[in-house]
Amino acid sequence: MRYIIIGAGAIGGTVGGRLAQAGHEVVLVARGAHRAALTEDGLLLRVPQGELTYRLPVVEGPDALGTLRADDVLFLAVKTQDTEAALRVWGPAPVEGGGTAAERLPVFCAQNGVESPRLALRRFRNVYGVCVWLPATHVEPGVVSAAGTPLTGILHLGRYPHGTDETVRRIAADLEEAYFEAPVVPDVSRWQYAKLLSNLGNAMEAVSGTSGDPGAEALYARVRAEGEAVLHAAGIEWTSTGEQQAVRGDKVTLVPLDGAPRGGGSSWQSLSRGVGSIEADHLNGEIALLGRLHGVPTPLNEFLQRLANQFARERRAPGSLPLTELIRWADRAAAAVAFVQEP
Repeated sequence: MRYIIIGAGAIGGTVGGRLAQAGHEVVLVARGAHRAALTEDGLLLRVPQGELTYRLPVVEGPDALGTLRADDVLFLAVKTQDTEAALRVWGPAPVEGGGTAAERLPVFCAQNGVESPRLALRRFRNVYGVCVWLPATHVEPGVVSAAGTPLTGILHLGRYPHGTDETVRRIAADLEEAYFEAPVVPDVSRWQYAKLLSNLGNAMEAVSGTSGDPGAEALYARVRAEGEAVLHAAGIEWTSTGEQQAVRGDKVTLVPLDGAPRGGGSSWQSLSRGVGSIEADHLNGEIALLGRLHGVPTPLNEFLQRLANQFARERRAPGSLPLTELIRWADRAAAAVAFVQEP
């Protein structure tokens, strides 16, 4: 199989590089300065084993590849807010022997949130969810860092919305040759909703750089409580913290990497690169949406969604809002909703 990595950033670049290292055929899809760097100098992947460079084919879209192969696998790793545009481009691409990518090829959605597989299922017949637990950073064109060891990450895979098949088992086998654990599960959405809850703090980290601060942890607990209340009201199940920890154990331990920039998660990286967009609409915004559908107030998640989008639009630096200000504004947002709800 040939892996077409649509979005060769932190997640896509790491998966693509590791698959190439294991001997698999890989094509990277990228744009702008990142594409130029990948084309000219190759993909520089910083991992605990050292700095690895992979000179792989790099394209901006399917036209550069001509007719796609029947054994191609589309691995979608763009940010969730860019999913629709990517699907619109790749879905109609012709495949050898007739038909299109949307009709014949599998697409694996390896992104935060739960929206991308739903979007893909509108266009593609064969959609697979990927619950990504892969600490990786991409803030410099052509360079990706992944600090996990002895495994690089854990990727739960399954058909969307449920089930398994031979295709997903073959992809899992390839990933497990490439420094990943790749459990095949019939209920991948349950894992993705658990990841969604953990990602509700991404906006906090992005705007205030709050990782590990006791005040930030207390605020995140309140934000997560809103998310759990919404999922309960919607009748949505998610994997427990204990179930997740039992799978992870100490399989992915972070170590310092020489030359790798210090940074944060995916939302922090979006602000750091100044791309003008952020994934908050599909993280905190997912909780806000479900809250409105099921009559559950979500003032803290709505506040973080608005704030993160403002930071992205204004291209403000990550971590530039003092934590005390973030907490004060969050308290004000929660109090305003509580006041409106008073009889």
